[in-house]
Amino acid sequence: MKTDLTDTTASKVNKALVQGRRAIGTPAVGMVLTLVIVTDEENAYDALKSASDAAHEHPSRTLVVVKRVSRSPRDRTRSRLDAEVRLGADAGTGETVILRLYGDVVDHAQSVVLPLLLPDAPVVVWWPVNAPLDPARDPLGALAQRRVTDTYASEEPVRELAARAAAYAPGDTDLSWTRITPWRSMLAAALDQVDCEVQGVEVEGEESNPSCELLAMWLADRLDVPVKRTHSAGPGLTAVRLETDCGPIALDRADGTLAHLSIEGQPNRAVALKRRDTAELIAEELRRLDPDDTYASALRYGVERLSAPAEGEAAASGAVPAPVGTAAKAPAKDAARKKAPARKRAAK
Repeated sequence: MKTDLTDTTASKVNKALVQGRRAIGTPAVGMVLTLVIVTDEENAYDALKSASDAAHEHPSRTLVVVKRVSRSPRDRTRSRLDAEVRLGADAGTGETVILRLYGDVVDHAQSVVLPLLLPDAPVVVWWPVNAPLDPARDPLGALAQRRVTDTYASEEPVRELAARAAAYAPGDTDLSWTRITPWRSMLAAALDQVDCEVQGVEVEGEESNPSCELLAMWLADRLDVPVKRTHSAGPGLTAVRLETDCGPIALDRADGTLAHLSIEGQPNRAVALKRRDTAELIAEELRRLDPDDTYASALRYGVERLSAPAEGEAAASGAVPAPVGTAAKAPAKDAARKKAPARKRAAK
């Protein structure tokens, strides 16, 4: 069931939701949260499709906020709200409201969204593109318990990681972090199988890929060892290699689908490690609404502290070496001073 409202108000949208539920005989008690998607017209379809797929696992009221910027000076001064209400089969397992904002109301989107939030239910705000540098201080972000961004969609992902670290607030998260969950799980499981000390790490992947940088920062933060960041043609993350006092441990994924795990003294194993779509990433993020302290710790480690690739490797890949920071320069005894057994540190 679809209802189109032109030049409307938030109260009329709420009334349309109530009337629509009565018409199809579906109460709202099954909704577990409100998902607010802030995007532009170009990316609205893909974002809504991903949210609809994720709603099969997390039935929710989805509010899509599309900020329309008019090219006409006359239209910029005229505020207008158009809405499309979808219920039943047209909205999957939840409810969907597409809000198109024009004129001055674009700067006051929170006043439109606030009356449409489900009462006594968590609120998650997701920016597929053009996320604010400080999501917690954004008027819409201030309404949410969880704020989801995607650094990969920015023009300068690595530089934006530093801005995210400076502005981090409990509840912030990033889909670039969510993408490496299977990698972190596999590496922690591999280290649990051996009783060795990790002495160094190499993370290989596409240049300017924030997931690669976040994985490298997580390993450096947890293991307290130098981490070398090298570049490859991708796709995405391609390999993680750990040097231990028991021999090397490597997790290689050359094709973006199947990885191979090798541990000294054990047979090589094939591991399913495919690149996941956005719907799977959003569904994972909606499973937990508490602050992610592990993400915060890795983010604050700082990408500038990762060691750069050697000059020969950088020249071969055509990449510009990243700055070498304290992790590469620290003496070995300083790196080992507080280092617990590697398998325990990585599993936390």
